[in-house]
Amino acid sequence: MGRIAYRDADVDLMARMMRAEAEGEGKQGMLYVGNVIVNRVVADCGDFVELRTVDDVIFHVQGGNYSFEAVQKGNMFYQRAREMEKKLARQTLESWRNHPAKYALWYFNPYAPCPPTWYDQPFSGQFMQHCFYEPAPGTCESVYMG
Repeated sequence: MGRIAYRDADVDLMARMMRAEAEGEGKQGMLYVGNVIVNRVVADCGDFVELRTVDDVIFHVQGGNYSFEAVQKGNMFYQRAREMEKKLARQTLESWRNHPAKYALWYFNPYAPCPPTWYDQPFSGQFMQHCFYEPAPGTCESVYMG
């Protein structure tokens, strides 16, 4: 059993998102994006309380925009997933977790140094151009369990 329940369609969807968000950062960068997606499914807090599937997370709308920019702006997201990307997606769905995205619920590319907090959430680390943020202590214990 994986970290979350998933179907083949979830693997494909997640693989496409991982590539669209982090292809330029190689396999490692794509795995980190996968961590954030799975962490959001597992999280039972804040903006993520009602998100229980990969589909819910990827098509989540906040403030009138999709949470992942690639859904609305990137044509790469709408291209077919390749086998290598599907393999990476399965890895994160099954068990793969690593710092700095091990418990991260957010990431972004600031095109500048990573700020120490983002919307009051602490910086957990950086990989290439992406800054990762995990929940402030005591605010989302569920992300540390799954």
